[in-house]
Amino acid sequence: MTKIYKIKDTKKLPDCVVEITAEITTEALEDYKIKAFKKIKEIAELPGFRKGHVPDAKIKEKFGEMGILEDAGEMAINDCAIEILVESKINFLGRPEIALSKIAIGSPIEFKIKATVMPEVKLPDYKKIAKRENKIEEKVEEVTEKQIDETIEQIRKMYAQQNHTHATGEKHVEGEEIKLPELNDEFVKKLGDFKDVTDFRTKLKVNIAKEKEVHAENKKRTRLIEKLADETKIEMPKMVVQSELDKMEGQFKADIAQMGLQPEVYLKHIKKTWEDLRKEWYPDAEKRAKTQLVLQKISLEEKIEPNKEQVEKEIKNLIEQYKGADPERVKAYVEMVLINDAVIKFLENIK
Repeated sequence: MTKIYKIKDTKKLPDCVVEITAEITTEALEDYKIKAFKKIKEIAELPGFRKGHVPDAKIKEKFGEMGILEDAGEMAINDCAIEILVESKINFLGRPEIALSKIAIGSPIEFKIKATVMPEVKLPDYKKIAKRENKIEEKVEEVTEKQIDETIEQIRKMYAQQNHTHATGEKHVEGEEIKLPELNDEFVKKLGDFKDVTDFRTKLKVNIAKEKEVHAENKKRTRLIEKLADETKIEMPKMVVQSELDKMEGQFKADIAQMGLQPEVYLKHIKKTWEDLRKEWYPDAEKRAKTQLVLQKISLEEKIEPNKEQVEKEIKNLIEQYKGADPERVKAYVEMVLINDAVIKFLENIK
C-alpha cells in the first residue's frame, strides 16, 4: 500500500517534546478530496434543497476548492498521524498536538506533530545504592507506658463519642463534654477478645510495637527510593508532573467528599484556589513522578513483571468495589502498583 504521507524532518524541542514535520502527498490528496466532497454532500443543507440533495456545483460554490482541500487534509492527517509516530519509533505520552503549517491548491499539505515523549532515565548503580542503604538499620523505638496510656485514652474517647446518646436518643453534638467509660475488665471485654485490663495493655503494647516496626521499615524503604531518585538523571516533562498533580487533586477531592464537605466550600474556608494548591503540591508531584519513572526503568532493566493471577484478582476486586470503573485504567493501575512493589522488594533483598 502506497503511503499517503512523507516525513520531512524530526527535531527535539525542550521539555521532552519531539516535533515531526510531514506532508500529505498531492496524489493522496486527490483521493481525499473526493472523500471530503462526498462527506460534505451528505450533510450539506442549502435553501431550496433537501439535506444530501444539494447539486455538486452549489456545494463547490459554497465551500470553495480551499474549503474542500482543508477538509481533505484534515481527514488524511487524522488517518496517518499515529502511524507517523509509530514509524518514527516515538514512545509518546498523552495526546499529540497537530497543526497545519502549509496549505495551497496543487501542492502537498504540510503539517507538524508535536508529542511529549518518555524522558530518558539515566539510572545510577542502583544495586550498589541498595546494598549500601540496606546495611543502615532503622532504629525501632521502645514502647513506653506513657504511649500505652495515651492510646488507651484515645480509645476511651472514641468509644464514648460513638456510643454516647442523650436521653432523647439524639447523637452526640460537637463540643459537648461526655463522660469517658471507666477502664475496667468489663469495658475492655467490650472492645475485643481480652481477659482483663492487664491482658488488654499487654496486647496493646504488642500492637503498638508492630506499628513502630512497620513505620521504621517504611522509613527505610522511603529513604532508599529517595536516594535512587536523587541520583537518577531525568529531564522531567511538565506533562508527567501535571498528570501527577491531576491524580493528587482527584484524591484530595475524594478525601474532602468523604468528610461530608464540598471541595469548593472547603477551598473558600481555607482561602485558597485550586491553582494555589497545585503550586504547593508541585514539588511533591515532581518527586512522585520521578520516583515512578525510576521504578519503571529498573523493572525494565531487571525484567520484573507482575504475577498474572494476582493482577486478575486485584482487577476483579477493584471493579467490584468501584462500579463503572474503566477496566483498562484499572488494569494499568494494578500492574503499576504490583510492579512497583516487586521492584522495591527486589532492591530490599540486595545485600
